[in-house]
Amino acid sequence: MSLTDRAIARIRELIQDGELEPGSRLPPEPQLAAELGMSRNLTREAVKALVVARVLEIRRGDGTYVTSLEPALLLEGLGSAVELLRGDTTLELTEVRRLFEPAATGLAASRISKDGLAEVKRHLDAMVQARDDVERLNEYDAAFHRAVIAATGNATLATLLDGISSRTVRVRVWRGLLDDNAGERTIAEHRAIYSALAAGDAALAQAAALMHVNTTDRWLRDHLNADGRDRTAAALD
Repeated sequence: MSLTDRAIARIRELIQDGELEPGSRLPPEPQLAAELGMSRNLTREAVKALVVARVLEIRRGDGTYVTSLEPALLLEGLGSAVELLRGDTTLELTEVRRLFEPAATGLAASRISKDGLAEVKRHLDAMVQARDDVERLNEYDAAFHRAVIAATGNATLATLLDGISSRTVRVRVWRGLLDDNAGERTIAEHRAIYSALAAGDAALAQAAALMHVNTTDRWLRDHLNADGRDRTAAALD
């Protein structure tokens, strides 16, 4: 571990131990450096790294503060990192989605409010209207799932799933361009999810979501087998 990494780890420890609470102001640089047992240059580099990571924020003319440390803030870079993944890692992402999204959908069924259900229905209706437009259909598809996951009330789960969705949406768009019947099947699968949510049936909602996610996963696997990984990677990248 480099000296800068040690300084970063020490500041993280101060936050994890509660010595620096969310929203609290860090000591002035000379004092912080002394507390860390590091030079001011190393301390400054550590602070810069934690600012990039959204753990700290610099308020010009006021000082450096610990951020809110909310999941949406700390994990917002996940989507950008996912976009940089290449090749058959896309298949890994669909597997992650298959593991998490059905369980989250089942949880949503037990927690969703009337307003939340209405929001899901609004996106489903928009999907029906856009059934002949692959790009718009998948835009509303993504919004549908965001509304479902938001209904869990679990911000960490919502941020993680949203972070991996950008790459899997591209797979769904690709499928829609190659498969003329994909749109109708997608809408039918979303209707099944909505019906389970409306019934408050967690087990049925989880099963419907698993069937839906598995459709994309199976299509991608079949296409990889038919056309080869290199061509698939090029299409997705």
